[in-house]
Amino acid sequence: MENINKAKLERRLSLPLLVFYGIGTILGAGIYVLVGKVAGAAGFYTPVSFILASLLAGFSAFSYAELASRYPRSAGEAIYIEEGFAIRRISILVGLMIISVGIVSIATLSHGFAGYLNVFFDIPEPIIVSVMVLSVGLVCAWGIGPSVMLAAIMTVVEIIGLLIILYVGRESFALIPDKIFGMLPPGEYSVWAGIFMGSFIAFYAYIGFEDIVNVAEEAIKPRINIPLAIIISLFVTTFFYILISIVATILISPNDLAESNAPLAMLYERTTGQSPVVITIISLISVINGALIQVIMASRVLYGMSRKKWLPKKIGKINETTKTPLIATSIITAIVLLFALLFPLLSLAKITSYITLVIFMLINFALIKIKYSKGTHDGFTVPLSVPVFGGCSTLLFLFYLHSSL
Repeated sequence: MENINKAKLERRLSLPLLVFYGIGTILGAGIYVLVGKVAGAAGFYTPVSFILASLLAGFSAFSYAELASRYPRSAGEAIYIEEGFAIRRISILVGLMIISVGIVSIATLSHGFAGYLNVFFDIPEPIIVSVMVLSVGLVCAWGIGPSVMLAAIMTVVEIIGLLIILYVGRESFALIPDKIFGMLPPGEYSVWAGIFMGSFIAFYAYIGFEDIVNVAEEAIKPRINIPLAIIISLFVTTFFYILISIVATILISPNDLAESNAPLAMLYERTTGQSPVVITIISLISVINGALIQVIMASRVLYGMSRKKWLPKKIGKINETTKTPLIATSIITAIVLLFALLFPLLSLAKITSYITLVIFMLINFALIKIKYSKGTHDGFTVPLSVPVFGGCSTLLFLFYLHSSL
């Protein structure tokens, strides 16, 4: 029988590839699929929802950056919890929560993929979802180098697609001075309730930067490059999100955006009067890219937990030929397919956001404990105020959501 420790993950990922990996999964998870759903909750205050979501994610991103520098290993979040609290059951639970986030996120994206593909073809959604999920699983099993290189190429295409949207909607920027006051919310509770709900949905659009920590054992110079990739990815995507949300809400009514599963294709068509072929194809690529990276992430968490002996050893077995955890990848693909066929898009996005907020809260509190118990280190470091604010803000947001949902 093949020894599980014989084959190892390969360090193939440079800083540029890590950045594209992060940007690809964040963009794929967010703006191409959910901008319309955010608009449905926040209305003309959609940009405010995205700004609040970026602040909520930003503090946690910096906490992740320090923890990744301290402990550059697969199953990152579970390792961070173990180092912070030294409670094995909580570490295992967090690892399983991370995997569930990946699974539900991919299922969400599969619905987005079906929405955009139906612009061209009238194919039943279950068929589209099944073919997409199985295809992504096969690519991930192929190998980390080819998978992430493909993801990087698709990320470039995603960025080009957003630049096209900003170009065709460029006239909206001239309207900002007239519209800006309409985008600034009043102090009414009912308005802010919609904005906070929009932020909750938009928060899903920022999920992805944390995936970078789970390929640490395949990264070159992970203590330096992982933190840099997290920060760069978050800043780039936030820039695009805010601009796109402004353009979308100026040019199309929030109600129309909310009704579409392919909001950017609709924006392109209404703005140019042309068939949205190009932007739809780019949107399809974006969604596939987000799903591809999420499968890689979830399978690496399974692998890392197996190596820690928290799960059966066979799950973490690395194939000698592909240098990938084939069993873990197969498990993730099968469960994703089940979730994608059972739950609608918006429900999946809300589940993902809620679980991720819980994880971010625990990660921030773990870093506070680590800073007190283990002191400073010679890698990337953030002030204590960062995890304190990150943990408290996510906790308060969770309380608000629990009382309003």
